[in-house]
Amino acid sequence: MQVVNVLKPSFEELKKEISRQGINLSHQRVKILEHLHQNQCHPTADQIYRELKKVIPTLSRSTVYSSLRTLAGAGLVRVLSINDNEVRYDIIVEDHGHFKCEACETIYNFRINVDMLVSEDLASFKIDDKNVYFKGICPRCLSNISKTN
Repeated sequence: MQVVNVLKPSFEELKKEISRQGINLSHQRVKILEHLHQNQCHPTADQIYRELKKVIPTLSRSTVYSSLRTLAGAGLVRVLSINDNEVRYDIIVEDHGHFKCEACETIYNFRINVDMLVSEDLASFKIDDKNVYFKGICPRCLSNISKTN
């Protein structure tokens, strides 16, 4: 599987957009945004909290959750619900697909024209969110499985 990079906004563009929308650019929000920008592994809120707590000892979970809600509401972060019991966050908000490896749980981005998947049956519907998710085994894990057999 070839993982394809999709358009990633620059960190400066993200900060400008936050300011343009009138969102308070607190130190914690900047760090959360920076973490998402630098770690495009589609982290959970708890993963973000644990990593940032190391550099911001006063950070609270509620600050992480509320900041992520604010950033998502502003369209700067995409919320991913690939599994029913897990919410992850993606800094890339343009339409693209996700593949989750069921062995290592890594989530990969891939390019896809999501609009081509919308049939005429939905022409009269207002679509608020478009997500394409695939689940399976990534090439690295497949290789590891074949080596053990």
